[in-house]
Amino acid sequence: MTEALALAEARALGGRELTVHVRLAEFGNRVYIDLADEGWRSVEVDPEGWRILERAPVRFRRAAGMLALPEPIQGGSLDELRPFMNIEDERSWRLLIGWLVMTFSPRGPYPVLVMGGEHGAAKTWTANRLRDVIDPNEAPNRAEPRDLRDLMIAARNGWVLAFDNISDLAPSLSDGLCRLATGSGFATRELYSDDDEMLFAATRPIILNGIGEIVTRPDLLDRSLLISLPPIPESRRRDERELLQRFAATRPRILGALLDAVAEALRNRDGIRLPGMPRMADFARWVTAAEAGLGWPVGSFLTAYDANRTDAHELALETSPIPSAVRSLIAGAEGWEGTASELLLALADHVEEPVRRGRDWPSSPRALSAVLRRIAPNFRAIGVEVEFARGPDSRRRRLIRIIQKIDGRTVQTVQSAVLGPDALDGLDGVSATATDEGEL
Repeated sequence: MTEALALAEARALGGRELTVHVRLAEFGNRVYIDLADEGWRSVEVDPEGWRILERAPVRFRRAAGMLALPEPIQGGSLDELRPFMNIEDERSWRLLIGWLVMTFSPRGPYPVLVMGGEHGAAKTWTANRLRDVIDPNEAPNRAEPRDLRDLMIAARNGWVLAFDNISDLAPSLSDGLCRLATGSGFATRELYSDDDEMLFAATRPIILNGIGEIVTRPDLLDRSLLISLPPIPESRRRDERELLQRFAATRPRILGALLDAVAEALRNRDGIRLPGMPRMADFARWVTAAEAGLGWPVGSFLTAYDANRTDAHELALETSPIPSAVRSLIAGAEGWEGTASELLLALADHVEEPVRRGRDWPSSPRALSAVLRRIAPNFRAIGVEVEFARGPDSRRRRLIRIIQKIDGRTVQTVQSAVLGPDALDGLDGVSATATDEGEL
């Protein structure tokens, strides 16, 4: 066996090198989807439509756990998926279908689909059926990865990543999901080696589900589609085996309808001009280009997406006590200006003592600056500008300006912090000797 493997490796080194793909590939202006059946057939999608090929011009590999897609059938509709999804409102439906269509885009970035809801809201079921449509797997839903290495290994061995029953995302994992959604690399030492390095690079669609607000960091929220699933009363619950049989019978038509939407997106994407350029603009353009194939009114997806981004901004501002304190500070005024130390002192007057002693309250002016930089885009979305600048005086202190906007216009008048030399004394949680990056 060892000699045979060595011979195969030697022959391969003298052959032509080809890129190998998992489930989905792009070649020219065409998209290829691996059906993962025994005949190694694939589906070719171009602006004219789609067809099944016995041999594709690209190469696929089969990772452990991959299951075959059904042979797609013409004439279906994505509305046939609706009876199997616990989605009630039209906005959430369009976000979900938009995410589904984007998964067959040959290039990212891909939004993170985040589904929340109570126990029994069919979150796991919904995630499993979505993955069955595009990238079925023996283990469709998994627990959250232990570290970034496990996350990237999962990305190399599947097209869609689905993580089930998430209760709390560690900051490192949240950052890793951001990089995976928009495309990034990861390097780590190769096992059983001192100096060899392994490189991972991938961009993948992601599904997260859990109870409560599982995504809280602003950067991941800005890349997410937030869908809340309603509870299912006992009178509406159905037998899972029967549902699976019905879904299996409908899946070929659903897949065919999804491929129709992808062909529509390929046909129209170059002519799409968005009125604005939101975060994940490529995603917004792709789904907008597919609207005609989905039977949606022009601009209806952007309306749903803009509302989702507004919800994400509000959620990001609710996850920290700082935004509510800032809003209270500038209420009735046009703005505020001062150093980070002065701002930390001023904000402390607008929260209760238990909040100041909590772990979410910044322990230093530097920590406050970091929080403000992270949520500045969310503030901007609601008409509050957070600016960092140098003061005009000889000391060149680092200043923070918080400015409210009215009808998009900046109000120039701001209040300045006025502090005496003993102003910090006696304030719980803030040292009288604390300073920001400059001087107090």
